[in-house]
Amino acid sequence: MRTASITRKTAETDIKLSVNLDGSGVANVSTGVGFFDHMLTLLARHGLMDLDVDAKGDLEVDHHHTVEDVGICLGSVLKDALGDKSGIVRYGSITLPMEETLVTSSLDLSGRIWFVNNVEFPTEKIGEFDTQLVDVFWSAVAHNAMMNLHLNLHYGSNSHHISEGVFKATARALRMAIVVDPRQMGVPSSKGTL
Repeated sequence: MRTASITRKTAETDIKLSVNLDGSGVANVSTGVGFFDHMLTLLARHGLMDLDVDAKGDLEVDHHHTVEDVGICLGSVLKDALGDKSGIVRYGSITLPMEETLVTSSLDLSGRIWFVNNVEFPTEKIGEFDTQLVDVFWSAVAHNAMMNLHLNLHYGSNSHHISEGVFKATARALRMAIVVDPRQMGVPSSKGTL
């Protein structure tokens, strides 16, 4: 099983997070941010990874530190769980509909960092959740997982659906990329390392 966990404590957050890349989509998530918990649950379910998150943050300030630091932790455990990446597909991309919304998430588990976010939200909030935190979260994941991640919103008018589309699409793209291909001998790179 490809698993990893992290404990990260700062003056702003205290996070314990673990992942099983070969799980069945079970999520045990508690961040104190209801909408974010919902998105992380979708990520686990559609990525078919088991995800445990226990995050305590300075929510009296706002949600930013909690969301960003969970992203840092998730990116770190994804990188650790993948090891040297021998046998994986490496790339994943999906265009996913979510009601009136259409989102594409494309990624490369290359060991090189690049994050492109072409997703704009029609509202600043989804309930109490700042929509700009979707960008903050995925930027942190991409940087700490050391991957290329490109998010593109083709169209959409409902902020909840747009965020849900981004999380589900990226979950599905990750699910494709981390699959072990029995025909792939070693690391999927002409350089011999990722």
